Amino acid sequence: MEPVIDQAFAAALYAQDDTGLDTGASLLAADPAADDEVHVRGEEFVRRAWSRGWQPADLVRIVRRERDESAVALVAALITAETVRYPHLPPRWAGQLATLPAPAARNRPDRFSYASALLGLYRLLLGLPVIEPAGPAPGTAADRVHQPPAHGESRMLTRIRALLAKAEGTGFPEEAEALTTKAQELMARHSIDEALIAARTHSDGTPGACRIGVDAPYETAKAILLDAVASANRCQAVWNSEAGFTTVVGFEPDLEAVELLFTSLLVQGTAAMTKAEAGQRAGGRKRTKTFRQSFLMAYAQRLGSRLASGTARVTAAADAGGAGDMAGGTESAAPGTLLPVLAARHVAVTETAERMFPKTTTTRVRGATDLDGWTHGTAAADRARMGANGPGIDR
Repeated sequence: MEPVIDQAFAAALYAQDDTGLDTGASLLAADPAADDEVHVRGEEFVRRAWSRGWQPADLVRIVRRERDESAVALVAALITAETVRYPHLPPRWAGQLATLPAPAARNRPDRFSYASALLGLYRLLLGLPVIEPAGPAPGTAADRVHQPPAHGESRMLTRIRALLAKAEGTGFPEEAEALTTKAQELMARHSIDEALIAARTHSDGTPGACRIGVDAPYETAKAILLDAVASANRCQAVWNSEAGFTTVVGFEPDLEAVELLFTSLLVQGTAAMTKAEAGQRAGGRKRTKTFRQSFLMAYAQRLGSRLASGTARVTAAADAGGAGDMAGGTESAAPGTLLPVLAARHVAVTETAERMFPKTTTTRVRGATDLDGWTHGTAAADRARMGANGPGIDR
């Protein structure tokens, strides 16, 4: 049994042409007794991915990007089988596993096609590079040491999630603006509350990290939007364009806020872009790609100013002694004591990001070329703006 598997893997996994895949698939298809061992080997490839810094959502994202939905179903089955080995999993993994696509059934009637699909997936998994870990791998000593107690979502985050869901669902721009503005105020207030609690209790909490997918098309504009959301919520973002994700570094409440707000703003921006594009087409325009690119670039840039302005306003009010009254907050700080607390957290986030990413490069962004797209994108950002009117911050 094992010699057949070894022959199939040698032919298929270390070559880049289809001939090797066909040879390996033929060998496996002709030997049903090898099926169980083939899947065990696949689980080992997934386990290797954990040691290289990858997480379940990362694997699903890269497989979808490089293969197809049938391969996504195959990797989902491998992830499910591999993760049951552990008595507990790292933070954030439960949420990722809950959103896995439906796993593929094993050993389909067309054995050759199934074996070919498996080997193509294994070739991809085997070639995954090492990436910066956004947390400990399951089953490691670091995972056991840093495993936090299980807890449910806070009432504040539940309220924020509900506000953003309403903002995404309404057909009235003014209502969406009011709902999203309120959500950002709650996020900023929640972050301040957590910072004050940590300072008062001398908590030894440290910054963590999460990865958020940045998918094509128009991934550059989306990455800029995510960077703006991260900056406004006291986090730092590093984009990996080749792997299709951004790693966000920050304290846990701020990471949760970034995930929620970015997802919502992307939904709102896409809906506004589709509506504006329909109006352009009705007027006889056909340059869809340049319109969308310019729209999203303007949307991201303007929101960067609005988000930063809103956070600064809430922080200034809290530092002046109004923290207990802002957005339903419960913590309050003596006037002038909040900024040093936030400065210390900023230093901690910066040091963590620099340690995780000692070498980063700046990407030159191609300028927007469609004036109508830029104008409509700016207007959409204004409708989704965070906070009250105030001076913009150039980025």
